[in-house]
Amino acid sequence: MADSNEMTINLVVLGRTQTGKSAAGNSLLGSSDFASHRAASSVTTRCSLGRSCRILGVARRNGCELALRVRVLDTPSYPHSALSEEQVRDSVRSALACHFGKEGLHLALLVLRADVPLCADESERTVHFIQELLGPTWKDFTAVVLTHADKVEGAGFSEETYLHSASGTLLSLLGSVQHKYIFLDNQKSIIKEERATVLRKLLNFIRQNNYKVLLLKHSKE
Repeated sequence: MADSNEMTINLVVLGRTQTGKSAAGNSLLGSSDFASHRAASSVTTRCSLGRSCRILGVARRNGCELALRVRVLDTPSYPHSALSEEQVRDSVRSALACHFGKEGLHLALLVLRADVPLCADESERTVHFIQELLGPTWKDFTAVVLTHADKVEGAGFSEETYLHSASGTLLSLLGSVQHKYIFLDNQKSIIKEERATVLRKLLNFIRQNNYKVLLLKHSKE
C-alpha cells in the first residue's frame, strides 16, 4: 500500500465450469472484464487480471475512510472441457506468481453453486487442486463464494435455513476454511450497495487473518 489512504486487495477466483466464477469476479470489480455466459464448454481458457476503480465507502483505517482497489485474477475452470488438470494448474500457478508474486494473495475464492449439492468426490478433487496451488496454509487464505443465491432464495431458503439443510460435505468444507463464506447472486448486475456489503465481508475475512498475504513463487513444488 504505497498510499496510506488507499488499500489494495488481491483475489483469485477458482471453481468448476458454469459455477459463475467469472461473473463473481465481475461483480467484485463492478465491471464486465471477464467473459461470462452459458455455453456447452468451458468459457474461460486462460488467466486474466481485472482491476477495479477506486471504491469509496467500504473501508476505514483509524477512523479515516480508505479508498479500496480490488484486483481479481480470473482462471480456467477445473475440471476443464479442453485443458488437462496439469495445464490448468500450471497456468494458474504461473499467473498467481506473475500478478501477485510481490504483493501476495489475500484470498482465494472457491466458487460453488448454491443450487447444486456438493458431492464428496468433487470436494476432494477441488481441495486437492487448491492445496497444490496454495500449499499447506491454503485454509487460512481461502473463502467460499456460493453463487446463484437467487435460486436458493426463490426456493424459500434463507441463508440460515440453507446451511441447516446443506450436505455434510459442504459443511465440512466451510468448517475447514473457518466458515469464511459469502452468498452471491451473480445472475443480475450487482448494485452498488450489495457490492459494498460483499466487499466488507471479504475485508473482514482478511482482517481476521491479520492482513497476512500468501506469497507465491513460480516453483512447482
